[in-house]
Amino acid sequence: MNLNISGHHLDLTAPLRDYVQLKMQRVERHFDKMLDAHVVLTVEKQRHKAEATVHACGGNLHAEAVEGDMYAAIDQLIDRLDRQTRKFKEQSRDHHAKEAQKHVFEQ
Repeated sequence: MNLNISGHHLDLTAPLRDYVQLKMQRVERHFDKMLDAHVVLTVEKQRHKAEATVHACGGNLHAEAVEGDMYAAIDQLIDRLDRQTRKFKEQSRDHHAKEAQKHVFEQ
């Protein structure tokens, strides 16, 4: 997966970049068909905002989080993306195969 991280009104430090990369691995393990992701970290006065757009086969996922601390915003962002990827994966699964097996076993 191609990961693009940028900062808006923020100096993107190596520990911050490493933290985002580490947390994005959690999303990748649930869904292996991700093409690329774009993460933007923004600071406005006391608001730390993290937003991400993930391009995957079959659709795009977008999430954002606002917190008082950048690391907390990243954690909340990853939680939301993780929830969305699990839901997206469940929807893309073929549920008709279960119905066919159920009818075979009933006979």
